[in-house]
Amino acid sequence: MRPCPGPRIASPSRSRSTIEIEVETAYLPEQSDPAVPRYVFAYTITIRNRGAVPATLLTRRWVITDANGKVREVAGEGVVGEQPCIAPGEAHRYSSGAIIETPVGVMEGSYGMVTDDGLRFPASIPAFRLAVPGILH
Repeated sequence: MRPCPGPRIASPSRSRSTIEIEVETAYLPEQSDPAVPRYVFAYTITIRNRGAVPATLLTRRWVITDANGKVREVAGEGVVGEQPCIAPGEAHRYSSGAIIETPVGVMEGSYGMVTDDGLRFPASIPAFRLAVPGILH
């Protein structure tokens, strides 16, 4: 793992990192086929480092649940082929997708993060809804 560019803060008291995560979702009807059933959603994640030290995203873990209660877990290194280093006050934004068998579902998870001084910590991804527009009132 390469260290993040920018100033390094070695003091353990300042090694606390605060990660803020925002999610935007979109249904992709042109890639979906309800007859199969196959519902395709895109999501865009913005990860902001509100802490005092740079943090690198090492791993991801997703729990995807459809409306039938079918649960799928996805885990791996980085996001979309990257392990971004996020400097204090900066953000990393990426887009990806999910396929489920129902018109409504939920995703949640966490990122495995590490600061330049080696402190590993999880950054929780709050649950967010995947839903075909107009399906929920």
